[in-house]
Amino acid sequence: MNERPIDLRLWRQFVAVAQELHFGRAARSLHMTQPPLTQGIAQLEAVLGVRLFERTKRSVRLSVGGAALLPDVLELLARAQALPAIARSAAGGEAGRLRLAFVSTIGYTVLPQWVRAFRALYPQVRLDLLEATADVQADAFERGEIDAGFVLHAPGFAPADLIALRVACEPLVLALPAQHPLALQRAEPDLDQALREPLVIFPRHIAPSLHDAVFGLYHLGGVLPDVAQEANQMQTIVNLVSAGLGVAWVPDSVRQFQRPGVVYRSLRRRKAATGSTAPADPDQTQCETSLVWRSANSNPTLTRFVAFVRAELEPELPAPSAVSP
Repeated sequence: MNERPIDLRLWRQFVAVAQELHFGRAARSLHMTQPPLTQGIAQLEAVLGVRLFERTKRSVRLSVGGAALLPDVLELLARAQALPAIARSAAGGEAGRLRLAFVSTIGYTVLPQWVRAFRALYPQVRLDLLEATADVQADAFERGEIDAGFVLHAPGFAPADLIALRVACEPLVLALPAQHPLALQRAEPDLDQALREPLVIFPRHIAPSLHDAVFGLYHLGGVLPDVAQEANQMQTIVNLVSAGLGVAWVPDSVRQFQRPGVVYRSLRRRKAATGSTAPADPDQTQCETSLVWRSANSNPTLTRFVAFVRAELEPELPAPSAVSP
């Protein structure tokens, strides 16, 4: 059975009488005359089917039902009074929900402090976090399940049809089994040595541009990669390196993952050939992390989060642009 909704005006009248326990004073506090107030209380009691006040010629007091109802009515009116501010906060992105995906590597750097700071600034925003590789994020964007994501990619590349804001650029380093000869030597390994080792790497569909960049190192060296094992997550890749399955190219930030049995080494800088204009360190030795989102997403909390990230990164970052792999 659907009951008729009760006008908030009647609830305000009920509270005024409950607080004053006098119809005349309650009417004055509401800036009305007493007869319509009396009629309002009678109407409310009729709708509820409950007497709210015990009345005599000399006194007014709350009935058992009225006393039980009063705390909830006070809460109802307080919530109703807060609704305009809630609506304004939601429209301005200061309240609401943000669904944010991220690759594991950013968890080693800025993500924890950014999440903490953003939640402190906007405690009314519900932040739903999802750890996901770039391919999983792409599917989630298609299904409308996330608002934004942090993805790992080669320099200058990011998922198609998304706006990208670069948040980090870092070198790739070599993860080696701790007892590997390249890990035990004092000198930094050179690229030619590293390229001859069995490789542990993520499948290409996980991050095509970065996978191609790593393979580009081998092609530049005239070597066919010897892929010993594939794994989706950087932590798993490092664990497989510790098991001695091969070496891996990982972002420098992964050094924070101190897995026993693994050491990280920067590569000896390759010198450009005499007379060559090619750089000593090609772009393939770098990787980038970007915040990506759909331009058509009108979620105000997304706008607020993008502005927050920009403020954290200023002044060095350029304006976001649409990029494709």
